[in-house]
Amino acid sequence: MTTPEITIATPADRDAVVGSLVAAFVKDPVLRFLFPDEETYPRYAAVFFGNLFDKRVHRSSIWTTGAGASVAIWEPPAAGQPGIVPATGPAVVPGSPKEDPYPADVLARVQGYDDTVHDALPTYPFWYLGVLGTHPDSAGRGWGRAVMRAGLARAAADGLPAILETSNPGNVELYRRAGWEVVGSLSEPVPTWIMQQPPR
Repeated sequence: MTTPEITIATPADRDAVVGSLVAAFVKDPVLRFLFPDEETYPRYAAVFFGNLFDKRVHRSSIWTTGAGASVAIWEPPAAGQPGIVPATGPAVVPGSPKEDPYPADVLARVQGYDDTVHDALPTYPFWYLGVLGTHPDSAGRGWGRAVMRAGLARAAADGLPAILETSNPGNVELYRRAGWEVVGSLSEPVPTWIMQQPPR
């Protein structure tokens, strides 16, 4: 199947991208550690992914295809150390004024995971693949690899390595086949592998 055109996401893509990621990560070990409650998972995951989208969309570092069905959210090295929550606390989904921020226990888990992972990341410049996901309805088409490659091309153009972390053991081999290698790991709070793709 031919991959649809890959584009850099704009604010107009926000709802489609967030919806795809909430669906894609419903069984992800980290997301379920952060948001274990079935009833609140969709809401808190939407805040989580919406925050990541909002932080990076104006950096031209989110690639998407299939009308937002598959997305790669990258953090450029010039933007500073990547983070999954802002230092001032949780974001609220724009356009949803009644949306409550995370409660204290959820925020503590999100911030704790963020701090633990980023303490383990390299100190040299790199492109950071923060999120790679495809809506389950579009899985198996190779779209995820396609949007990932767009960010890898930017990293290669800068002569920099790419870094990601995954808590899904099955993803480790998938990433290895795509040229990534394990360069570190964490056992807590969720077993996590840090992987790098050297500059090309």
